[in-house]
Amino acid sequence: MIIQRVVLNSRPGKNGVPVAENFRLEQSTIADTIQAGQVRVRTLYLSVDPYMRCRMNEDTGSDYLLPWQLSEVADGGGIGVVEESKHDNLAKGDFVTSFNWPWQTVAILDGSLLQKLVPQLVNGRLSYFLGAAGITGLTALLGIKEKGHVAVGANQTMVVSGAGGACGSLAGQIGRLEGCSRVVGIAGTDEKCSILVQEMGFDAAINYKKGDVAEQLRELCPGGVDVYFDNVGGDISDTVISQMNQNSHIILCGQISQYNKDVPYPPPLPPDIEKIQKERNITRERFLVLNYMDKQEASILQLCQWIQEGKLKVRETVVEGLANIGAAFQSMMNGGNIGKQIVSVSK
Repeated sequence: MIIQRVVLNSRPGKNGVPVAENFRLEQSTIADTIQAGQVRVRTLYLSVDPYMRCRMNEDTGSDYLLPWQLSEVADGGGIGVVEESKHDNLAKGDFVTSFNWPWQTVAILDGSLLQKLVPQLVNGRLSYFLGAAGITGLTALLGIKEKGHVAVGANQTMVVSGAGGACGSLAGQIGRLEGCSRVVGIAGTDEKCSILVQEMGFDAAINYKKGDVAEQLRELCPGGVDVYFDNVGGDISDTVISQMNQNSHIILCGQISQYNKDVPYPPPLPPDIEKIQKERNITRERFLVLNYMDKQEASILQLCQWIQEGKLKVRETVVEGLANIGAAFQSMMNGGNIGKQIVSVSK
C-alpha cells in the first residue's frame, strides 16, 4: 500500500532555529497484510509540541527522549482510526492514540501500544485527547497539583508565561479551579491577551512585546506572585521571579525561549535571580509529567469533566494536511498558535 510520510530532512543545529524545510514529505509503502497483534490505522490528527525541538538534535540532552534520525519518519502524539485489526481488544472503527505515532497517512502498529479513546468524554472533539484531555492537560494539572502548592482560600496569585499556548492557556484556568484567587497571563500578542481575559477567565494579561513587563506585573500583582507556571524561561521568567514572594513556588514546565540554545535543562538562572530564589526560599524543581503516570487516569477524567461542564475552555490552532506539518511546527515554535497546535491529516 502506498502512503505518505514525513521524515527528518536536516537538523537545524543545536543553536539553530527550526524551519519547515527540516522536514520532508515523501511517498513510501507499507505491507498489504497485518500480523497477529497488529492494527492498520488511518491517521486523523498529529500533535506538534515544543519538546520536539530537542528531538531534532543528534543528542536530545534527555534520557527519556530519543532523537529523530535523518531520513527516518518522525513521530509524536497522534490519533487515528482502526481500519483493520488482528488485535483482540481493538476492532475496526475504534479510535486510538499513542505518544509515538508515526507522521504518516496510514500505519501498521502494535495494538498493545495503543490506547483506546472514548469520544464522548470530550464531546466528540477527538483532537482534545492530544491537548486538554491528553499530555498537555496532564502537564498543566499535575504540575499545579504536585509543584504549585495551590490551596483554596490561601488568596494566592498565579502568573503564567507562554499563557496563549497549549499548556499555559489551560494552566491559568486550572490554577483558578484549584483555588488561586488571581491569575495573570503573559503572552506575545494582543489577540492572545484578550482571549485569555475574555474567554479563559484570566484576571489580566500582559503582552510582553509592549511596554515594561516588570512595571505591569507590579500593577497587576500588588501582593506579589505566589505561584509561577513557567513555560518560557529567559528574561520574562527572571522578571517574574524578581517579584515572587517568600516561600513561593515555580512550576517548571518548559523553557521554550532557550530551546534553540545549547544549554542544560533546566537552564541555570542568572546569579542575581538565583540569589533572590535562594533568599526567598522559592522552589524551582524540574517537573516531568511522565513521573506521575499513576495519577494519569483520574487526572484525565477530571480534565474531561471540566471540559464537559464548560469550566475548561479549549483553543486549538489546526493546520490541514500532513504536507504542512513542518510549517505548523515552525509556526508553533515562533508563537503562531493560540492554544494547541494540531495537524489534521484526514477526516
